[in-house]
Amino acid sequence: MDKLSQFLTRYNTTSLAGPVLIIMILGMMILPLPAFLLDIFFTFNIAVSIIVLMVGLNTRQPLEFSAFPAVLLVTTLLRLSLNVASSRMILLNGHNGADAAGKVIEAFSHFLVGSNYAIGIVVFIILTIINFVVITKGAGRIAEVSARFTLDAMPGKQMAIDADLNAGLIGEEDAKKRRAQIAEEANFFGSMDGASKFVRGDAIAGIMIMLINIVGGLSVGLIQHDLPLAKALETYTLLTIGDGLVAQIPGLIISTAAGIVVSRVGTEKDLSEQMLGQMFANSQVLYITAAVIGLIGIIPNMPHVAFLLIASSLAGLAWALERSKQRAAEAEFNEPDLADAQQLTETPLAEVGWRDVQAVDPVGLEVGYRLIPLVDRAQDGELLRRVRGIRKKIAQELGFLVPSVHIRDNLEIRPNEYRIMLKGVEVGQGEAFVGQYLAINPGRVLGTIQGTPTTDPAFGLPALWIEGALRDEAQSLGYTVVDASTVVATHISNILSNHAAELLGREETQQLVDHVAKDAPKLVEDLIPKVVPINILQKVLQNMLTEGLHIRDIRTIIETLAEHTPITQDVDDLTSAVRVALGRTIVYQLYGNANELPVMTLEPGLEQILINAVQSKGGGLEPGLAENLLASTAREAERVEQQGQVPVLLTPAALRPLLAKFLRRAMPQLAVLAHNEIPDNKTIRIISVVGGRE
Repeated sequence: MDKLSQFLTRYNTTSLAGPVLIIMILGMMILPLPAFLLDIFFTFNIAVSIIVLMVGLNTRQPLEFSAFPAVLLVTTLLRLSLNVASSRMILLNGHNGADAAGKVIEAFSHFLVGSNYAIGIVVFIILTIINFVVITKGAGRIAEVSARFTLDAMPGKQMAIDADLNAGLIGEEDAKKRRAQIAEEANFFGSMDGASKFVRGDAIAGIMIMLINIVGGLSVGLIQHDLPLAKALETYTLLTIGDGLVAQIPGLIISTAAGIVVSRVGTEKDLSEQMLGQMFANSQVLYITAAVIGLIGIIPNMPHVAFLLIASSLAGLAWALERSKQRAAEAEFNEPDLADAQQLTETPLAEVGWRDVQAVDPVGLEVGYRLIPLVDRAQDGELLRRVRGIRKKIAQELGFLVPSVHIRDNLEIRPNEYRIMLKGVEVGQGEAFVGQYLAINPGRVLGTIQGTPTTDPAFGLPALWIEGALRDEAQSLGYTVVDASTVVATHISNILSNHAAELLGREETQQLVDHVAKDAPKLVEDLIPKVVPINILQKVLQNMLTEGLHIRDIRTIIETLAEHTPITQDVDDLTSAVRVALGRTIVYQLYGNANELPVMTLEPGLEQILINAVQSKGGGLEPGLAENLLASTAREAERVEQQGQVPVLLTPAALRPLLAKFLRRAMPQLAVLAHNEIPDNKTIRIISVVGGRE
């Protein structure tokens, strides 16, 4: 056996099974077969049909038997080839007796129809009508409608997969599997729609073959073998009917299997479990049915025994079903503990592998169990749509696609709490209450309202959690009212915007370059990475995002870097060069289309001191100078904001990188511009001086 197994494995003989079978089937149509081989093949045909039926009954989803259209074609060809071979044997040897075409045909002609050809014809016609008119036609219609609906639903299913992928609910591999499954479904039902025509043609061919064999057999028996008319009619008709039944019964079984497969609805249960679980699961239905059958059984002249037997059986089944449900409910209290103990004792120890290493999500959202409705697709979670909208908005504003937000529940945090994670580290947290609204005080409200005091998690403003009935009243008083999903979404949007530089990794940078290559292939091909290394591009882009600037004009950035990278590899110098090239964009982002730019400047003496400090000490500031500079800048920036202006500090180009890094942590709202970043057509108006006299 081992040698045989090695031989089969070595020469991959399993792949030859299909071609050999098809060639054998086609050969049976041409080559004459002895009666013994006909018996073997007829028995094999019946066995194959039963196997197909059993597989169809145990199939939970149609795609589990995706080979069925091909199986249907092969089995149909097998039956037709056997019909041809048996017809040849009947016409050649029919005059020798009932076993001229083999013992199987003889058994079917005698046992099933009782050696009465009239009964045989009637039975054959009835089976053919059942197969052709009822089963085959119904299965074909189901396959046709299923194929149409599957094709119509494909765009919606694809969009649902993309939505789940963008929301982080599934990975790329799961998305690929789902897309492949959708395509396979469409192909399967389309193939079944066509394959159902095989069965219809087989039924029609069976009737025509029977008529041809009867006419041909009578002609051969009367003319060539000089048989009496009665003898010839009996012999050839019985043989033909036996032959037809041997082929038609497996065809009926295959057609039934086809109807079962295409009519299956996707479920985790097979047909038996599904039917028993849905038809005989309600004891009340069984009691009512038993009562109706029992009443019919006591009507005079009715077969009382049959009706009353069925009625009592249904009543007994209903009673047994109720008892089993009661016992299951009583045992439910103790079963969990036993199950847990059994699981602890029976769980095998698995080897530690790379699958046990948990990957860190770039962006994650953990929610308490009371916030699950916000992120549950089955409950139409509003937060999922908002998160997709946030990613789209940030992509449009900043110029790159931030990673997906992976959402999961966490039973270790408070029920209404959520946490925003960045590379596995918590960067924000808050609370939200499903069904309530957050009334945020923007600073000018006309009155107070009843609610639970809190703080807006995104911007730190005072707020109240209020009931839905108070929403309109809060809005009329000047509160900004938002629902729970908007609170969480706004917080996520704020976190992603503030940490955009951290989210722009090497992979995201490469994706951005690939996207640019679609519109400007020559630009990317000539410059990246030949002139501009991908790591330099990434660091410059991160610097831009850190300073609150978008990177949508990626072509200008790449061209500027290509011009300056051969001269210097210093990232700060390259960032300054890019900022000069994007000066018009930076000014527009701060001031819009205004021609006059109100700015803050350094007092000339302070400016010179800072320049000397940078040049003499390599970019460092004395602690006292740094403290005074920070306090003075904060004071002047607050004054500018009170005037309704955007706080912008204008400095020499040599000071801008240092001051931007130094002031960013304490005053993130302050923008620091260099003189050479201001377009020539703009006018500067100094509204405040840092370091000047009070």
